[in-house]
Amino acid sequence: MPAARESLLDAAFAALEGRPWPRVKMAEVAAAAGVSRQTLYNEFGSKEGLARALVRREADAYLSGVERALSGVSGAAGPRERLAAAAVWTVRSATENPLVRAVLTGCWNERLPTSVASVATGVTSVTSVTSVRTAPSDPLPAPGELLGQACDRAVRLLAGDWPPGAVELPLACEVVARLALSYVVAPAPAADVARMVRTVLA
Repeated sequence: MPAARESLLDAAFAALEGRPWPRVKMAEVAAAAGVSRQTLYNEFGSKEGLARALVRREADAYLSGVERALSGVSGAAGPRERLAAAAVWTVRSATENPLVRAVLTGCWNERLPTSVASVATGVTSVTSVTSVRTAPSDPLPAPGELLGQACDRAVRLLAGDWPPGAVELPLACEVVARLALSYVVAPAPAADVARMVRTVLA
């Protein structure tokens, strides 16, 4: 039931935009997706299961966007430009999507699913211990892990085009990822990060 699953995740994300996660009702999510509440529970098991799936989907969408930028889909030709495009995507994605921002920074607020935050950041509490026991085999990435996954993709996709004699590619990818993250934490126009990446890698 992939179509129903996506519809439910879309409905949950839309609900989260309008109100804090603790006030989002499962029945409302099911109704907005056009399915029964039982279908929602069959698909995700619980509200926490829905939250985990939603955060996972948004993290995966962020990584897919990183890959598109690194592949030159945005029109950037050279490897430095593609790395700059990935940095711009990171800043824009985190600015527009509170779940991406939370996963990248580890900063979760009261509007977002807190039990998911406990699992993602490794914080132990009474609620998070239960969450960890029932967590699926595909755990949510911690901030450093998500950044590492983005860097791994950058190294893989740029390896054949990276100019000889330039700074080592893994180091360049990590510097750019951390630079982009600094723009997420201390907001500035997304386009500025591209200029900064070009300066750093010149």
